[in-house]
Amino acid sequence: MTDALGWRLKLGVVTPSVNTVVQPEYDDMRPRGVTNHVARIHIRDWVVNNADDFDGLVRDIDNGVDDAVERVLTCEPACVVLGVSIEAVFDDPKAGEAIRERLRVKFGDELRLVHAGDAIPAALRAVGVGEGPIGLLTPYQPSSEPHLRSFVEHCGYELQTAVHLRCPTAVQIAHTPRETLQRELKAIAERRPRAIVQFGANLAMGRIAAEAEQWLGLPVIAVNTATYWHALRSNGIADQAEGFGQLLARC
Repeated sequence: MTDALGWRLKLGVVTPSVNTVVQPEYDDMRPRGVTNHVARIHIRDWVVNNADDFDGLVRDIDNGVDDAVERVLTCEPACVVLGVSIEAVFDDPKAGEAIRERLRVKFGDELRLVHAGDAIPAALRAVGVGEGPIGLLTPYQPSSEPHLRSFVEHCGYELQTAVHLRCPTAVQIAHTPRETLQRELKAIAERRPRAIVQFGANLAMGRIAAEAEQWLGLPVIAVNTATYWHALRSNGIADQAEGFGQLLARC
């Protein structure tokens, strides 16, 4: 359902309470006549030192997804965007599908969910990368890599290299310096993957990825850009915009 300000599209967004990047990045990409309506998944600011901590963080997020979706559905959005990336691929490359089906059982078959598990491969195909090696940049611990590798291979790609920034807490992900992201992108690009994909929705990567495409000469897919782009295109919004890379500017 549309309204006076969201006369083209209303999007419901669910993202963790510790995330300070999804909301401003989505709003920066928002076309005229599209509105974003955010519900928070309440979690604590986990200290992540090992695989058990990381697993606990992901489970904590998953436990709060349904309540956040229930809240945002009261504003009657056209679809719900899952503004958290690892949740859509954790334990199973089809984890996002399982979340969608769980929510449909609870809230009705008409519920539409956009998540990174669908958005990332769609974005890669849109920029002309249908197969081959890709590099990953994440804020996670190395224990996340088996989950990400399984997802990448399920999508038909080869995980050539992965850099994990080992951010100490969920909130601290958003504090990652621009210089760190630039340095690690250059290091990944030295192996000449077909594309670089960034996971971690609390990593402020949208505009940096767009700049990096210019000096690396290859596609750099930021997860928030891919997910929001997929939400727009899935709802018939074809507006193009500069500043967030070739995906939003040309595809």
